[in-house]
Amino acid sequence: MTAAWLEAGDPLVIAERWSAEGRKVALATVIDTWGSAPRPRGSHLVIDGNGNFEGSVSGGCVESEVIAQALDVIQSGTPQLLEFGVSNETAWRAGLSCGGRISVFVQDLASRDAASESHAG
Repeated sequence: MTAAWLEAGDPLVIAERWSAEGRKVALATVIDTWGSAPRPRGSHLVIDGNGNFEGSVSGGCVESEVIAQALDVIQSGTPQLLEFGVSNETAWRAGLSCGGRISVFVQDLASRDAASESHAG
């Protein structure tokens, strides 16, 4: 595998490229997990203002809700902390061995960059 191939699929690299292209971009990051979680802490999903996305925060379980919330974050500039979970009892009924929860932080990259610039000067 080449480094270029690895970077091409990296949501952080894609977020940087989309921002450089003038797209409005939000970044969703798994900041915590409890119990069973399909993706580890630090997993990313990047979303543009048209709903295009790359990456994953849950292996497909909650991506549609994260994308919908990310579009709101892009419009408002206000970050959101999202929490998703399944109790052990519900998981057992669904045929899963155990439940789990994830916390996902969604931020607008333009707002983040503007805040960084104002603190730098």
